[in-house]
Amino acid sequence: MTLTSAELTILGLVIEQPRHGYDLERVIEQRGIRQWTDIGFSSIYYLLSKLEKRGLLASDAAATGPTTRRVMHATAAGREEAFTAVGELLEHAQPAANPFLVALANLDLVGPDYARVLRARLAEVEERIAAIRAAERSQQPLPLAAREVFSYSLHQWEAERAWLHERVGESR
Repeated sequence: MTLTSAELTILGLVIEQPRHGYDLERVIEQRGIRQWTDIGFSSIYYLLSKLEKRGLLASDAAATGPTTRRVMHATAAGREEAFTAVGELLEHAQPAANPFLVALANLDLVGPDYARVLRARLAEVEERIAAIRAAERSQQPLPLAAREVFSYSLHQWEAERAWLHERVGESR
């Protein structure tokens, strides 16, 4: 079975440490995970339930009350499926949908405003880089996976910043 990116993210966070839904929400928020995956607060419990039905997660048997927070644990099958999925994703380069490329493909529609919108985007990219660095510093020490996500994200944003600086300089 194939895991969606949202399923793999939730499964990976539970493999990292057994968690309940509110704990997952806290970690997702702290690490800025919503910036690169589509996990809404309301979908966390749906994803947990789906993964549990597939036998990839299990909950504490004692936690059955209506207000009890069920702590989820990864099963052996969950660990195996996550290991396989992560290996595939890391090993093979795959194109990613990027709305910015859609905008560039339609650049003629912007016309003379091109330099202005690029400068505005550059300012937002600078803010995003600062926010990622601040989030990373505030959560030390981080697990290896979280450190790598922050590092990769920073490198992507820094590459875009360099590209934007080059383009803004050319369009003046």
